[in-house]
Amino acid sequence: MSGTRGKKSNTKSTRSAAVPGSKPLRELDAQQLRVLRSVGREWRRVSAEPDVWRRALPVDPDLGSLPTPAQITPARFGRVVPVSPFGPTASSAAPSPLAPAGTAEEGPPAPVAEPRPVDRPRAVYRLRRLLLGPALASTALARERMRKLVALPVLSADALSSVAYGPEAMLAVLVLAGTAGLGYSIPIAATIVFLMLAIGVSYRQTIRAYPRGGGSYIVASDNLGLFPGLAAAAGLMTDYILTVAVSISAGVAAITSAVPSLASSNVLIGVLAILVLLACNLRGIRQAGAIFAAPTYAFVIAMLALIVAGLVDAAGRDFHTVPHPPVNATEGLGILLVMRAFASGATAMTGIEAISNAVPAFKPVEWRNARTTLSWMVGLLVVLFAGIIALVHFSGVLPRSQETVLSQLAHLSFGSGPMYVFTQAATAAVLLLAANTAFNDFPRVLSLLARDDHAPRLFARMGDRLAFSNGIILLSVAAGLVYVAFDGRTAALIPLYAVGVFLAFTLSQAGMVVHWWRLRDRHWRKSLLFNATGSLLSAIVLITAGITKFTEGAWVALVAVALFLVVTTRIRRHYDTVAAALRLQRHAIELPHHTITPRAVVPPKGVEGVEGVDGSPASRELRDPRAFHEAERARGAEEAEEVPEEIRHLSLVPIQTLDRAGMRALAYAASLQQPVLVIHVSTGAAEAERFRDQWLLWGDHLPLQELVSPYRAVIAPLVNYIEALHHQRPDLTLTVILPEIVVSQRRYSALHSRTAPRLRRALRPLRKVVVTTVPFHV
Repeated sequence: MSGTRGKKSNTKSTRSAAVPGSKPLRELDAQQLRVLRSVGREWRRVSAEPDVWRRALPVDPDLGSLPTPAQITPARFGRVVPVSPFGPTASSAAPSPLAPAGTAEEGPPAPVAEPRPVDRPRAVYRLRRLLLGPALASTALARERMRKLVALPVLSADALSSVAYGPEAMLAVLVLAGTAGLGYSIPIAATIVFLMLAIGVSYRQTIRAYPRGGGSYIVASDNLGLFPGLAAAAGLMTDYILTVAVSISAGVAAITSAVPSLASSNVLIGVLAILVLLACNLRGIRQAGAIFAAPTYAFVIAMLALIVAGLVDAAGRDFHTVPHPPVNATEGLGILLVMRAFASGATAMTGIEAISNAVPAFKPVEWRNARTTLSWMVGLLVVLFAGIIALVHFSGVLPRSQETVLSQLAHLSFGSGPMYVFTQAATAAVLLLAANTAFNDFPRVLSLLARDDHAPRLFARMGDRLAFSNGIILLSVAAGLVYVAFDGRTAALIPLYAVGVFLAFTLSQAGMVVHWWRLRDRHWRKSLLFNATGSLLSAIVLITAGITKFTEGAWVALVAVALFLVVTTRIRRHYDTVAAALRLQRHAIELPHHTITPRAVVPPKGVEGVEGVDGSPASRELRDPRAFHEAERARGAEEAEEVPEEIRHLSLVPIQTLDRAGMRALAYAASLQQPVLVIHVSTGAAEAERFRDQWLLWGDHLPLQELVSPYRAVIAPLVNYIEALHHQRPDLTLTVILPEIVVSQRRYSALHSRTAPRLRRALRPLRKVVVTTVPFHV
């Protein structure tokens, strides 16, 4: 913790310096900086000097310090490092958190226990820690750069696993036209292979243009504008929800094909799999190293072995095809049916953009390694897809409801022996891993939307385990509902899948066309041609899927995209309205005609020796939290005031931003002419520095205490700090004054934090603590 007694720093904070997963403190524009300085001058006219306010403080706001970066030692294994968090020490030998910084005995820093938020019952808190594990500090996320051999399986799981259901989805449509329809499988597959190559080359250009990562939302927003960017985000998020549902359904199908007795429980198995993924991701489990690479490599090995064995068997027959069972046509063979099959088979391309999103995760040179990995992925995808189609063509296998096409091919090549079991197990494992990639990407896109004010801001915050917990929960609920609604059938989910995937592809590649047209650097014409081809082909698939599969469920995806656009634009409009209302306005300031000076607060009898800014020593019982309540009762410091003169005040003003609501809360607190302490909780050093710069520009008229929360939380460290102040001076009545946004339309209330009710519940057990709000109506 640090106050504002030091000199102003010249270091400028940037948006990129904010803690990952937190909405950064907004920078003030030039006009707002001028108004803030003007407001500070008016405060100087009507209020006492800051030193007077500091001398009036009846407490010492400095209660301890956080560990320095030198005290943080990375763990030997994994991507997290242990950090001593803000809170009371677990060891009796450790210094009390109520002692000022620098009073501890010399030696290595004692381990510190994670602060327990007092607004949760102890049993609930312990259950949460048991299920999720201990909270991780923001500094615990170590930047791990991946080699190409690790990045390939980790980032390609979604794309490569799609060959488990893409070819089968195409054949399931063609078989409706009987033998004549199946004859189109090779030409359609060849077209899809060409599309894979074109999209792969297009994303190579995206990686070169966006070396820091260029997802569809970012590319479309930068080059096409707001609505195309939101439409791309809608397609991405629909894609991620269906990735979970489709991957789980295909994985369960692989299991039930090997164990037919489980077929009747496919929905239950799928829901349990989603719950397991939810629990794992809430714990912050990351895709790292050989653990997550193994399933993808096992699947690739199994597929290559299957293709080689099948082709060797076909070569023994001089590549004569095995006649398939008689098929009765239920639909006429026409252009619409062929286009439907093409759109279904093209779902084998899902996940191609994952590498372009994760360029910064590669080792240097990042963009070059990412492009190489993308080429490997596309090459493997083409080989696996074409190989499966070739095996189906030579073996005469047809889609069946009881067994997947891959399972039938594995039975023909390996029988029911260990290789068959290995193939099915690898398929199920890689499909579950592909579902897990959506748990990483969906919350990340949602957090970007929240940071841009297109989604509720609660989705921009990371949870205890350095994961976007709210986004993970939303994805699990949405994917679970979709999975149950479609009875866990892959064939029923595929029509919804293609729309979202190719909407994102189309807008991303169209954005790249605009990017190259504007930039016109070296080889821009070639890059523009590649991206234009990818955009055109993606648009063709999108239109085909939207038309031919409209009645089969594609309308659901289209409606979801439309609703997403409506909801996100309304959320942004509301946040813009609130931001405009909160902007500082010079004409809104009303100046009183007298100087505001705080009244002195002295300790009552029996509380002498309480540590304060005058340097008097602290009594032992107040420095020992375990003896605090006994000492309080012994002094008779309970809520026994009956006349106004017996009440001694300290106003605490937690504030996040210096906007109109925050300034009104500060003015209200100062007008009471009682000692005031302003508290700002920052999620990182960069945000703390930015707020301190704004505070000093305003004039530093009131004492400020900054708390840097290593857990990205606001309520828990604020409650712990207020409780520590209460321990220091139990005779004081602490009045917590909060600015509160009050919206005129109740449906928008969920878009704003519920700090006041949560803080009121958390502080209710403490004596002499009052929580009040200063409403600001919008």
